[in-house]
This record gives sequence, structure tokens and C-alpha cells, in this order.
Amino acid sequence: MAHEYEINDMAKEESWRMFRYIGEMVMGFDTLSGIEPAVSIYGSARITPNDPMYIQTEEIARRLGELGFSIITGGGPGVMEAANKGAKDAGVTSVGLNIALPEEQVCNNFANKTVTFKHFFVRKVMLVKYAISFVIMPGGLGTLDELTEVMTLMQTKKIKPFPVILYNSAFWKGFLEWLRSEVLGRGLVSEEDFSLLRICDTPVEVAETVQKWYIKHEIAGRKAVS
Repeated sequence: MAHEYEINDMAKEESWRMFRYIGEMVMGFDTLSGIEPAVSIYGSARITPNDPMYIQTEEIARRLGELGFSIITGGGPGVMEAANKGAKDAGVTSVGLNIALPEEQVCNNFANKTVTFKHFFVRKVMLVKYAISFVIMPGGLGTLDELTEVMTLMQTKKIKPFPVILYNSAFWKGFLEWLRSEVLGRGLVSEEDFSLLRICDTPVEVAETVQKWYIKHEIAGRKAVS
């Protein structure tokens, strides 16, 4: 009987967990409603403010902000902090979607709209849902996870096809060569899966790529509606 009670208690706990997931979703939707158009910027949390990549990320976010795009990041340090800083300097909405971690990560001071999530998958939904482009700065396992997840969502047509910008061609060169030689070479992906990837090496290139795509598709969308 004791074992049966334990099973029932676990089932109840799992049922209530679903409400916590839903609560985080609602909190995210309520907070982020109306921030579009926005660009999500991903990258390493480990770089410091004197790192050239920090400075370039800040400029990318500032230039995008000056074009009217809100900036969304994971809310942490490193690339995320730099992007939120650039957005704040441009005077646009600077979103930090923080994650509660054992080491008590707090959202950086440059985000002016913040949400802290307990569950990674809810946070990932919010990072993708409101973005019309994704800028992938150099990073580690988390950045690779976010890059491949975005590409998978597009590949499986779960989200619309948006530009995915890989910043710093030297950093991504080996990864792309491996994808083409090994993964594409074995028929595990299709050539068209690469069609949305853009390689940029300057903040100006990033801003121009996003702006051109947005203008083109905004005009096309309005014509289709009318």
C-alpha cells in the first residue's frame, strides 16, 4: 500500500508540474507581447567586456536597434550582456530571458524587460517566438544547441524560415566544413537546409542582412494580404 501511495503522490506532482510550465508560458507571452520586430542574439556567456567579440556584439545590437529592432538575449553575461547593452544604447526594447541556475545567475543590468525562467524549454520558446532573425555569435555547447534547434524548427516547418546569421567566418569555418563533408556528404541533411544560413564578419553586414530581409518580406507580406 505504501508503494501505491508513493506512485499516486508522484503522479500528482507531475500533474501540478504542468501548471508551472503553463504559468511560465503565460508570464513570457504577457511580458513579450508587442516587442516585434525583434532579433534574438545568441553566444557565449564567458567573454569579458574587453573581448573584441563583446565590443562587436554591442555594435551589432546597437545598429539593429537604430533600425527599429528590439533585441532578445538569454539575459546573462558575455555576449548576452553586450547585446542588451547595445540595444539599451539604441533606445529600443532590450529583452533578457534569464534562466534560474544552481549558481544563481542573475540577469544583466542592461536588459529593460526581463523574465526569469526555471525551465530551459520554455525559455527557448520565448527566444524563438518573437524573432524575425537569429544572430549566432561564437559560443559553446549552449550556442550550438540553440543554433541547431532553430535550424531544426525551420527544417521541419514548425516556424517560418528566417535568416540565421553566423558571425565570424573563421570561427564557424570548421563546423560548416564538417556539416558539408560529413553530414551532407552522408545524406543526413539536404542542401536546402543551408539556404537560410548567412555568414557575416562585420556588424554592418549583420544589420544590412536583417534589414534587407525584413523589408523584402514585409512588402511581400502586405501585397499578399491586399
